[in-house]
Amino acid sequence: MTKAYSAQMGLIETTRGLLPGAGGSQRLPRMVGITLAKELIFTGRRVGGQTALEMGLVNKAVEQNQTGDAAYKAALTLAREILPQVRT
Repeated sequence: MTKAYSAQMGLIETTRGLLPGAGGSQRLPRMVGITLAKELIFTGRRVGGQTALEMGLVNKAVEQNQTGDAAYKAALTLAREILPQVRT
């Protein structure tokens, strides 16, 4: 997953007394460890692109561009690199 450094990620639904959706409470501990996952879930804290990269939540972070689609363009470049490897 590619994110712009300016992007924010978090399980902010916990700040409203809701459980994280899409299996977030199960998947997050597998990615970052149980201690850090508890902290992020209990606080509802958001993390920026650089921090998400350091935690291992994303595998690439890029500087945002003027049009606001830097992460999309980086992901598209990666998809174009993968496409020739796909065999039908």
